Amino acid sequence: MQSENPLIADFVKLMNSAAGTFAGMTREARDSARERVREAVGGFDFVSREEFDAVKAMAAKARDENEALAARLDALEAKVKG
Repeated sequence: MQSENPLIADFVKLMNSAAGTFAGMTREARDSARERVREAVGGFDFVSREEFDAVKAMAAKARDENEALAARLDALEAKVKG
């Protein structure tokens, strides 16, 4: 059985409005914080995973070639000295 007291009805309406306003403020604060983080991170110069993997493979290949050339140089120097 609902109460017919207008004071209680007005108080319930006020609490419902306050809850809605608080939920809206929370949503607005969350969206604002998300946008600030997005702007801050957007300024960084990140590379994609594919770019990183490509450069990593290039570095590994260059390292292997460098080791092969060092071995050839050592062999040539040994030949010249011997």
